[in-house]
Amino acid sequence: MVTQTLPPPLASWNPLPVESWDVDHARHLLRRAGWSAQPDQVDRAVDEGLRRTLDRLFPRRPVGWQPPSSVGELENEIRARFAELRSGPREDRQKVRNEIRQKSRAVTQKMALAWMQHAHDPQHSAFEKWVLFLQDIYVVGEQKVANAALLHRHQATLRRHALGPAPLLTKAVSRSPAMVIYLDLQGSRRAQPNENFARELFELFVLGEGNYSETDVKEAARAFVGYRQIEGEFRFLRRQADLGSKTVLSESGRLEGDDVIDIAYRQPAARSFLPAEMVRFYLTSDGLDDAALAPLANYWHAHDYNLRALLHRFFGSEMFYAESFRGNYIKSPIQFLLGLNQDLGTDPLPVPRFTLNNLRGMGQTLFNPPNVRGWVGGQAWINSTTLAARRNAVNLAINGPPNRILNADDQAAIEQAEAAGIGPFSPTAEHLEQWGDSDPAATARNAAMHLLPHPVPASGLNLITQLLRRGRRESSRQALQILLSVPDYNLC
Repeated sequence: MVTQTLPPPLASWNPLPVESWDVDHARHLLRRAGWSAQPDQVDRAVDEGLRRTLDRLFPRRPVGWQPPSSVGELENEIRARFAELRSGPREDRQKVRNEIRQKSRAVTQKMALAWMQHAHDPQHSAFEKWVLFLQDIYVVGEQKVANAALLHRHQATLRRHALGPAPLLTKAVSRSPAMVIYLDLQGSRRAQPNENFARELFELFVLGEGNYSETDVKEAARAFVGYRQIEGEFRFLRRQADLGSKTVLSESGRLEGDDVIDIAYRQPAARSFLPAEMVRFYLTSDGLDDAALAPLANYWHAHDYNLRALLHRFFGSEMFYAESFRGNYIKSPIQFLLGLNQDLGTDPLPVPRFTLNNLRGMGQTLFNPPNVRGWVGGQAWINSTTLAARRNAVNLAINGPPNRILNADDQAAIEQAEAAGIGPFSPTAEHLEQWGDSDPAATARNAAMHLLPHPVPASGLNLITQLLRRGRRESSRQALQILLSVPDYNLC
């Protein structure tokens, strides 16, 4: 992978000087740490200053998220059904598994929509995007796990440890029932240890490629034998475990799973692995060279691999605000969609066949990444098909779904959401007033400045100004659609 080398003046993870903090810096932070930069949120961040803003975006005790009740109902049903079949014929058990898989898909969709509703709220956006990042490191997927309740519990594990020491997070993930299933610890035996979890622990969770050997993987795999999930709960079956001596990354002893994780974090490569992934997720998909990354890696190591300390240094640094990283990062589908909702003052439409299908058309399906490496991101998000899906998303968000194509389930979902105070699902007539000027030309400039990372050519602003001068709701929607359909809206 090509990495970006910065000149020495920019290669600094030192804190941004207080006097440098301004409106442009605040917009950059909110667009990268969250989904978009709303005018009121930008003003608040400027008034508070960078340090207080980061304390608010990544608080010591983030607001929790409760999934829809269907998640708990599914979990209870799974336990009850399998308790009945524990001693029944194998074919009956397989039939129940198939039924549960079908129900789980529907519940996962509800869970995805509910999470989007929670995450699009600006007060939650930065932390939930961080949880999304962690889900792209500690990957599990609906297709294999086939249990929405376990997917939620995996995300809850990430959320619970998201701002603490990374080794504790990794240990908790090793005990996640969804991870036990996804990386095949369930079938690992003393006589034939499954190597999948041990390999991904080193390669994708802690160290990265080239920083371990095949022997390390084989020996580490022995340490995780006995990790099981039983009816959705983690169990360590010591009688099945391999309690013999092992040698992992040059350390020997009667190592167990937690020991292997501690050894992995004692390796020099552990200092830079997660910071490098953060750079690709938040800063530049090209990555940075080792020299540019080293100060951040060493800072994190010196702070005992504390994730909140890493976040504050990352988003509070001169490096993060360098001009090299302004307005040139391709939004992921979920950022595009939730940022679109924030920009339009709307809530995600609670209809799976519109919202989730659009997201899938853009290349991302929540709770179901393509493989153990998660989503690649960057240029991989953009092709003719995904761009068409983005245009469809803009059209749907601005105009709402045509009533003639809403079925009874769609209408019921919308009515239920509205009864719960969720909405609107298309921008109100007053939405453009947030850019605050009675002069259409000034409104056009303000809207472009807030929605796009780069200035709009005069010809484009003139067209938008002419539409706004008409003073009709339809003309305002057309003006918005033009702004949100330009290529720059895909960037942040």
